[in-house]
Amino acid sequence: MSGVVTESASTSTRGTRRLAGRLGGFAAASLGLGAAAGVVWWLVVKPPAYELNSTGGATTTERGLSEFIAADAWFCAIGLVVGLLIGVAAWRWLRTLGCATAAALTCWFVGYRLGPGDFSARLAAAQPGELVAIPLTLRARASLLTWPFFAIIPVLLGSSLGRDDEEPRPLFRRRGRSGEQPQ
Repeated sequence: MSGVVTESASTSTRGTRRLAGRLGGFAAASLGLGAAAGVVWWLVVKPPAYELNSTGGATTTERGLSEFIAADAWFCAIGLVVGLLIGVAAWRWLRTLGCATAAALTCWFVGYRLGPGDFSARLAAAQPGELVAIPLTLRARASLLTWPFFAIIPVLLGSSLGRDDEEPRPLFRRRGRSGEQPQ
């Protein structure tokens, strides 16, 4: 009897280690995708700049104001692609877990760190007429929610349109009227 318990415990331990390895690999891949997405975000977004005037004030154009929103929109667009990739991977490998939020946070962190740096220090050091770019960061924190939302789409589609693993499979296929296998 003890051999059965030991064998069962050994199988359970192997399964746990395998699941932990898959989770670790999936998390690492998600964070890697988030870091790559942060670089892409940094490459496609040109942060708007303030122009310092001779009285010490700073102004931006109307176009510059719209670029504030554009950075968040690009973050969401990149999140669409990365979220779908993470969702497909989650469905294929894990089916119940996901790391889209961690990837979004990693993208935000990498994009911010690659950005122009501390705004206050650069603004204080600027000369009149000089343009000072704003930091690359999210202004609409709700943008972080787009990544897990897009990641869940493949999971929802796969679970609702795919084969149900809990339904028993037939032991044999039915033959047609003439006795041949259907094609």
